Amino acid sequence: MNLTEQPEIVNWPETSYVFIEKVGPFMQNAGAAWQAAHKLAPELRLHNRVIGYMSLYKIGPKIYRAGFALEAPPTQLPEGFSYELFPGGIYSRFTLNGSYTQLPQASGRVWELVAEQGIKLRDDFTIENYVNDPSVTPEDELITQILVPTA
Repeated sequence: MNLTEQPEIVNWPETSYVFIEKVGPFMQNAGAAWQAAHKLAPELRLHNRVIGYMSLYKIGPKIYRAGFALEAPPTQLPEGFSYELFPGGIYSRFTLNGSYTQLPQASGRVWELVAEQGIKLRDDFTIENYVNDPSVTPEDELITQILVPTA
């Protein structure tokens, strides 16, 4: 697994975010949330410019959001999506290079690193930012940033 083990401290910007939210076990809900989001994406793109793919999650209450960063607040929102102006903030960013199938292992390792390195966290969503497009990027060249909310 090609995962950075020393995080970079970054300031994630305020982001217009539309998403499908699922509550419960991530292994069951993440895929279902993304299937629903991708099904609604063509309608979303009719009136909005998508600038990124990202998921937000909280481990404690087991909240998972699959969605899209938009250039601006949505002008029309397909039924099924929720919208939020995500406030952003300071994050410790780890980067995974490779297949999305490695994400559960990479995420687990990130949380081990957070504990080992004594990274102070704030109560906010963790971000998975999918840097490149899997429909045109070879699987071994995919880049995912895992960003943990840092106090």
